[in-house]
Amino acid sequence: MDSAFRTETSSESSSPRLEPVADIKMDDNASVDSGFASGSSSRSGLPLVSFTHAHLNYLNKQLESMDPVGILRFCRLLFPNLYQTTAFGLTGLVTLDMLSKLQAEQPGSQPIDLIFLDTLYHFQETYELVERVKSRYNVKVHVFKPAEVETVSQFEELYGEKLYEMSGELYDWIAKVEPQQRAYETLNVAAVLTGRRRSQGGQRGDIPVIEIDEERGIVKINPLVNWTFREVKAYVDKHNVPYNALLDRGYKSIGDWHSTVPVGEGEDERAGRWKGQNKTECGIHNKKSRYNQFAQQAQSVSA
Repeated sequence: MDSAFRTETSSESSSPRLEPVADIKMDDNASVDSGFASGSSSRSGLPLVSFTHAHLNYLNKQLESMDPVGILRFCRLLFPNLYQTTAFGLTGLVTLDMLSKLQAEQPGSQPIDLIFLDTLYHFQETYELVERVKSRYNVKVHVFKPAEVETVSQFEELYGEKLYEMSGELYDWIAKVEPQQRAYETLNVAAVLTGRRRSQGGQRGDIPVIEIDEERGIVKINPLVNWTFREVKAYVDKHNVPYNALLDRGYKSIGDWHSTVPVGEGEDERAGRWKGQNKTECGIHNKKSRYNQFAQQAQSVSA
């Protein structure tokens, strides 16, 4: 493996470390003024990241007028155990390129590792992109797959063929939501950088720069929240950022091959995801409680 791009893979199942904010245990020296807090653990020597409502609103107002590089520079200083979650979409690649430039400015600073949820159903072009990114950026990628499987054949032996058609919610839990929870626990994640933008529409239309996922106890940062698709693509072209070959074939938002199609002229950039379905998110940005029944079933089986 290219030493410039170290990849760690995990498909082992574990119980979620993160808890709702109300259940977070703090030591005698920690305090939160009825606000928000990111996940913490007695096993982690990291400080608890917390905000009051007023402080969070203030930060978002200040960050709203900053450019993405400024937001990233600020968040690198503010948040311990900060990671970037990415499926190597265009916005995530721009974020990665910006982070690499900031790292070059301060080579001794803590690098931002990547978290990649490998559902096993990504396009071949996506996996090829990962290889091209290897040769470009010095970044560590933590890969998390569905629990206890490494291949599509193993997945389908356990859950049957086309689970994504038979039960989309269960598929999202097994392939995305549970691996994400396992990633947060394994890596003691406090905050994550995402590739979400308001111009993508749907549930993303009014997201702030910094938001709190209270159910998971995670801070989410959306550094390119104000950018349009055109601005993202312009940055990619200007800085020669590697991107998915499917982009040149009409795909603008790329997920699993079974639920992604090219976007038509004038359509929203995410219109090609789950075409014809009443669905705009894959699960990782939905409320954790939506998947409680699957989590409970998994716990009863493991018990």
